[in-house]
Amino acid sequence: MASNLNSGIGRLRLTGLLEGISYLLLLFIAVPAKYWADMPIISKVLGPIHGVLFVMFVYLTISIASEKKWGFATTGKLLLASIIPFGTFYVDSKILRPAQEEKK
Repeated sequence: MASNLNSGIGRLRLTGLLEGISYLLLLFIAVPAKYWADMPIISKVLGPIHGVLFVMFVYLTISIASEKKWGFATTGKLLLASIIPFGTFYVDSKILRPAQEEKK
């Protein structure tokens, strides 16, 4: 995994993984705990973490799309995936992993 972090796509893939996990934790654990179990602390901690990861994912997507000269369709799919549950996992397997393997 450490060798993957040497490339922009590798860093984007890791950020996407972490962003996707944090989004799912928010949706399926933090929000229900906040409203059904009256435990808002999980949302208060996880919300800002997810926010930072989301902004990092968007920034890296735009930066790498510009560097790799990806079209609007590819860039749009990546950005849309960041707001759909399980989306970052899908684009990782369909777009990012093949793009990273292409380089090798």
